[in-house]
Amino acid sequence: MTLSLSGEELVSRARADLRIGAPIALVGAGDGAAGALVMAAETASDARLADFRALAPDAFDLAITHHRATTLKARAYDGTLARIALPADADAAWVMATADPSLDLATPLKGPYATRREGGAELHALALVLTKQARLLPAAVVAAWADAETVRRLAAGAGLTLLSADIVEDAAAATIRLREISGARVPTRFSEAGRVHVFRPDDGAEEHYAIEIGQPARDEPVLARLHSACFTGDVIGSLKCDCGPQLAAAMDEIATAGAGVLLYMNQEGRGIGLANKMRAYSLQDQGYDTVEANHRLGFEDDERDFRLGAAILKEMGFTAVRLMTNNPGKIAMMEASGVHVAERVPLRVGRNRHNADYLATKAAKSGHLL
Repeated sequence: MTLSLSGEELVSRARADLRIGAPIALVGAGDGAAGALVMAAETASDARLADFRALAPDAFDLAITHHRATTLKARAYDGTLARIALPADADAAWVMATADPSLDLATPLKGPYATRREGGAELHALALVLTKQARLLPAAVVAAWADAETVRRLAAGAGLTLLSADIVEDAAAATIRLREISGARVPTRFSEAGRVHVFRPDDGAEEHYAIEIGQPARDEPVLARLHSACFTGDVIGSLKCDCGPQLAAAMDEIATAGAGVLLYMNQEGRGIGLANKMRAYSLQDQGYDTVEANHRLGFEDDERDFRLGAAILKEMGFTAVRLMTNNPGKIAMMEASGVHVAERVPLRVGRNRHNADYLATKAAKSGHLL
């Protein structure tokens, strides 16, 4: 029996495959399109590298973002990414050392790198999109062929997930859909009139939560906070950020008002995931600020998608908010997603000697209103 999967479901399956170290297949759109086999650099193994080499493709590369390429002084001919030609003796340790800047001090002797400039890089770019979505380092081993049919045959023979470029692009552009899966009353130290709603995206990505206090009216702006998960700040009380104090202050303010909603979004580390966040912390210990650390890892300043928050608010019946935030980017995304921000409510708490530079970088480089 052949299962019929939607584009979003195929992309979700591809992300899961990359996380466990399995290769996936990508093909371009249209006649004469190219094809590629892809595996995440972070989960590559010597055995799978040997399998790739045995196929003798036209091009066998490590794709990295232009941010990481700049760190390595590898020429990014393709603008947003660089294609590093893997040496014949490169093993999984070489791939990981090239992909992960938190290992730079342990493996300082790297390069010079030969970067590829011939042929297209569309599939390499899609590979990096998928590794980011999988919360892995944005780096991928790519074995490319000039014709998509070769890759289709290889994928069918090996049972690999096969994605076309248009499926990945359509999934990225699709309207975000989340459904409430469950909800229950949860009295908290902030308010006994609390209720937790669990929302699950249709694409199989992480679940997100809404903590509703009281009975906020749906026909007027609701006091709301979009809070991104921060294990270190929210759970273990890290002093490196202001997230834990912001979470508590927002819940206090909603409880004092008697009604409101806090969205707890599973977008740890500004959307790069906890493992990469710890890599960024390691780089910060070497003297880089938060933005510089993200760039050295190959990420943008902020990889979060605030459309998810807007989708949850609308699913709950809210179309306007009094938004507790210091981040103008959240306001812009709410407005662009059809949720009117009637008022910005500042949330300036949690400054200490450990996070003073972090907050200064937020203001100077990310535009936060502190």
